[in-house]
Amino acid sequence: MHAKEFAEEFADGFETIAIHAGQEPDPGTGAVVAPIHLSSTFAQDGVGGLRGGFEYARSGNPTRAALETCLAALERGQVGLAFSAGMAATDTLLRAVCRPGDHVIIPADAYGGTYRLIARVLAEWGVEHTSVDLTDLDATRAAVRPGVTRLVWCETPTNPLLSVADIAALASVAHDAGALLAVDNTFASPYLQQPLTLGADAVVHSTTKYLGGHSDVVGGAVVVSDPELGTRLRFLQNAAGAVPGPFDCWLVLRGIKTLSVRMDRNCANARLIATLLAAHPAVATVYYPGLPSHAGYGIAAKQMRDFGGMVSFTLRDGPRAAIELCARTRLFTLAESLGGVESLIEHPASMTHASVVDSPLAVPAELVRLSVGIESADDLAADLQRALDGLSPGA
Repeated sequence: MHAKEFAEEFADGFETIAIHAGQEPDPGTGAVVAPIHLSSTFAQDGVGGLRGGFEYARSGNPTRAALETCLAALERGQVGLAFSAGMAATDTLLRAVCRPGDHVIIPADAYGGTYRLIARVLAEWGVEHTSVDLTDLDATRAAVRPGVTRLVWCETPTNPLLSVADIAALASVAHDAGALLAVDNTFASPYLQQPLTLGADAVVHSTTKYLGGHSDVVGGAVVVSDPELGTRLRFLQNAAGAVPGPFDCWLVLRGIKTLSVRMDRNCANARLIATLLAAHPAVATVYYPGLPSHAGYGIAAKQMRDFGGMVSFTLRDGPRAAIELCARTRLFTLAESLGGVESLIEHPASMTHASVVDSPLAVPAELVRLSVGIESADDLAADLQRALDGLSPGA
């Protein structure tokens, strides 16, 4: 059963899709878990007689096909493609859409890796970009170059300031200009938000994060609504070869099965942590779309199922206090990445967003980012409270 057919049959059953789409019991053995097909090549029934369309593992693999079917169904898309990393997925989509001389709009607080790819790699290929606050629709319209802008690249919520953009409104702005809208949905996951249903043309994920969910795999994905764009992406996927191995695909499929229950706990824990931070005297500003004080609260409530597991905040005593805090927590492990079952803490200006230091996208040096995991909420709160209370005076 193809992704579209499965999603239509179980239109309201996200958890059902996550567990079953592309993962029917193995016809030969009855195995209910998708097999890990490690073969690099596949026997043909006569020249060109492919079994299931498989010939060589770079072009296609049954385990990868199961994952791609599941991803497309989760995002309510037509075509899903898996990649070896989120950045490989991003690069493939950008090269499928853009040509030398084209223009891309990106968020003013885009993920550092996305900015680096566009500003330092694609720029050498002649692709120009403008960074803009995508929550300001007038500013976004003003940044569009008629006939030249090919893509509006959106993150919502953004990394690391958790700004929330109106996906439906941005789709209208992009389409009025003859451009496409791509949404990096990594922070929300398809459980909380499905951009294609709101008018976006493409969705990108780092499957390393919430989809995998266990900090044990690196991967990426693109899901699109237009089969023609899907064909172009499939060609580049095969031509460039940045594909995941079958075991990596299997790990992401395993993670997806528990995505909904994990995200429910991630969100509940993050709400508690955001509330704690907002009340602590050492904290200056809390960035969490689930707080009514957040500028994007209304839009997030409209287009998301819940508000996510990411929380960022600044400390009143500046960068030294932020760095000290990162060293003081015990359950919040000091590490990059996000979206796993364990809670993480990091200093973006020195770590995940070091590539945008001294650029227009530089993040505050006093900013701390949390990926709130699924541990006991009381234990997480106690860990963070203890670390904040123990900060050196005037740190």
